[in-house]
Amino acid sequence: MNEPEVDVVVAVHTPERRVERAVLSVVLTEAPVRVTVVCHGTPLEPIAERLGVLAEDPRVRLLPFADGVPSPAGPFNAGLDAATAPWVSVLGSDDVLEVGAIDSWLALAARTGAEAVLPRLRHAAGAVVPTPPARPRRTRGLDLVRDRLAYRTAPLGLLSRAALDRLGLRMTPGLPSGEDLAPSTLLWAGARGVAFDRRGPAYVIGADAAERVTLTVRPVADDLVPVLDLVARPELRDADARVRAAVAAKLVRIHVLAAVHNRRTTGLDDADRAALAAGADAVVALAPTVLDVLSRAERDLLDAIAAGATTEQLARLSDRRRRHGTPATLVPRDLRRALAREAPLRLMAASVLVR
Repeated sequence: MNEPEVDVVVAVHTPERRVERAVLSVVLTEAPVRVTVVCHGTPLEPIAERLGVLAEDPRVRLLPFADGVPSPAGPFNAGLDAATAPWVSVLGSDDVLEVGAIDSWLALAARTGAEAVLPRLRHAAGAVVPTPPARPRRTRGLDLVRDRLAYRTAPLGLLSRAALDRLGLRMTPGLPSGEDLAPSTLLWAGARGVAFDRRGPAYVIGADAAERVTLTVRPVADDLVPVLDLVARPELRDADARVRAAVAAKLVRIHVLAAVHNRRTTGLDDADRAALAAGADAVVALAPTVLDVLSRAERDLLDAIAAGATTEQLARLSDRRRRHGTPATLVPRDLRRALAREAPLRLMAASVLVR
């Protein structure tokens, strides 16, 4: 085969996953590609049998990998380290690319000179994932702050291998989930050009897996390990105040406060509430001005976490925070900050426009 222009890494840990769909969606591409299926702690033969004729395709290679660690970081990093193409991409074993996605990303990268191309995301059922809530119609020259790139957690799309190596970025080892939080955030901040293929073929998030690791409810302390890892990184701590504030707003909303909502049925024990308070403190310490742009409902929930409120009180405030469109969710305590970029009004408007 010709030397690939894009190395796509798919990690799989069981032959029960329909990995053949992911692989097929990649090879249905005009550009020269190679798919590396990293078999994490599982024999190659059942995966090859699952792939069928695709296993014989010269563009497909199976890579054995065993580290005994229940984390997707290891196999993804192994695949990235084995890449030789100028561009790399990661793809979940349950996910697929719409036809022409990689070709569209490459064309956009060629037009813009970007080191990262973000794809449009949608769920298999059809719902669009409204991230990043970027400036309307913006497709090139995206900025982490002005285009709220921190809200795109997963490093999906087309990534320059040279940029990853220059910035020293790989998935955070050992984490069962959230291994992509630090590398994606730091890549959006450090890449020499980020583009958004906002009208191109989508990356489709699958829904077939019986258990997606990212949806598993764990102790809050475990879920916040990636957050604490990121806020401790010198690359972020030494970043411009605007960057730190933009990242902090996302971390508060999507990781700290959402942890309460995600446990509305399982509840929060004393250790969970203590972990929430510690996580909130760490994020706010990174950028104290983040408090100014949070909605009243978000601030009330954050204050209750700091005060050691009961599970019932936290759940009630979390429900209030999610009643989008009510006055408490639309404006911050200081009305002078109501039209700030990270304040709810502009954030919600931008999210709607992404759809």
